[in-house]
Amino acid sequence: VQLQASGGGLVQAGGSLRLSCAASGRTFSIYPVAWFRQAPGKEREFVAGIKLKSISYYADRVKGRFTISRDSAQNTVYLQMNNLQPDDTAHYYCAARWEDLRVGTLMTDYADWGQGTQVTVSS
Repeated sequence: VQLQASGGGLVQAGGSLRLSCAASGRTFSIYPVAWFRQAPGKEREFVAGIKLKSISYYADRVKGRFTISRDSAQNTVYLQMNNLQPDDTAHYYCAARWEDLRVGTLMTDYADWGQGTQVTVSS
């Protein structure tokens, strides 16, 4: 299974980006897919996750600004990020979980990871 994350870039505070996570080798289907992020010098943290068709979960820091969704036909999960702030600057990773239908918030909950995409928000 390979996960390919894309869509990162440089944006000004208040701007938006949409990240994509495409899978090959396995179908996301109803399985949990999550986005994590890691800023320099900090631990990787849970950002958002989705399970089944559209049940989603968010970290408090991004609730109301980020939206996770999935397109089953494209076998892709998206993270729409609005009103980005400098604190959102990080490398963003997508991850998939196959053995459990719960959206976990720990890195160890997920078996497969993409290589990540960099998001930089300037003030």
